[in-house]
Amino acid sequence: MNEENKTENFHSSFIALLEKEYGSFNPAKNSFEATSNSKIARDLCYSDSQFSRLINNTASEGEFKRALRNVNRLLKESRLERDQSLDLPEKKTSNRYVLISIIIFLLSMMVFLLFYSDNFSFKEKENSTATNSRYEMLKWSFENKYIKPYVKLKELPADCNYPCYKYQGKWTLKNEYKIPFFRERNGFHYVAKEAVMYVRCMDEQDNSGTSFEGYEYQKHEIWYDIREMPIDSFLVRGQTTTLRADYNTSDLEQDKNFIKIAYVHTFFKNEFKLDSTLIKRSGSVIGRDIEFLSDEILKQKTNSSTLIAELKNEVNSIAKNRLEDFSKPVNCKASPVPEEDFHSIETGDEMYFECQFSTGRFLVDYNKVFSLEEQYINNYCR
Repeated sequence: MNEENKTENFHSSFIALLEKEYGSFNPAKNSFEATSNSKIARDLCYSDSQFSRLINNTASEGEFKRALRNVNRLLKESRLERDQSLDLPEKKTSNRYVLISIIIFLLSMMVFLLFYSDNFSFKEKENSTATNSRYEMLKWSFENKYIKPYVKLKELPADCNYPCYKYQGKWTLKNEYKIPFFRERNGFHYVAKEAVMYVRCMDEQDNSGTSFEGYEYQKHEIWYDIREMPIDSFLVRGQTTTLRADYNTSDLEQDKNFIKIAYVHTFFKNEFKLDSTLIKRSGSVIGRDIEFLSDEILKQKTNSSTLIAELKNEVNSIAKNRLEDFSKPVNCKASPVPEEDFHSIETGDEMYFECQFSTGRFLVDYNKVFSLEEQYINNYCR
């Protein structure tokens, strides 16, 4: 048998096995009817590009052999899950607690290793990849086949009255927001750039389906305004806590008056409670560190080693005294539910929280909007 026929047979076997788990295969679109190729790639612990080579029959013989072993292991795991679904409720609950314990342990270890037991750490930025590594462990904890902390469709009550099941999945920050620091020296600003949150039902605490939690990674920034404008200049005239709209929509990257000093990496644990048509949010920081940009980059912006040293001292002081406010429980109004019929919640829906941040003795209003990017259960419970 020649090499081309060999890989064709491997490809056919690969597709046939995947159809057992993901439904019929459409060769015209190179996709399966029930699940996206990206989701299948994550289940098999492959990148999208690796899975694309397999699905398009451009992979090597060795890649196909490894893939077939992975699919067989996947099918075995699925059979075990189906067998477990026939077990006693007590055993299913025990398995759930084991999974939750694993995820919490992994996150705790991640926080300890990256954030030194919730102490602030300061280090200069050396390369662009450093800012991505903090998110990977959280992503792996929720986006792989072998640890699933979510409540599954088959585990819902017979009447399907379990609202949190449609909230499970990956949420992201819709819009950035800015907050000026109130302190002895003006000119420092906090910019919330990105956030990714994985939400799961808290079934171990609440069997009503009205409680869920979110593990959130935040990547934010600290900027310095060389004009050192007072905080009042960014507020709506006559209002003591409301920031001007043009300030929040401004692009500091394009403003020559602002210099980026550091990145702020934060892990945050959210808890949500559904109450009729509202979602109440609470939570606090479980780990954070500050990552300075290198002196070389800062010198290009300031041309002053003295100013750089002053800015770093100020950021250290902010981190120790002002960012502690972020460790307190969040102070937010309840968000309206995305849909009153929770079964109708889908990708793209939002949770909108109006919050206040305390910077020293000064309160600043900000809006935090989470958008549902990848929903774990997109089917209706029936």
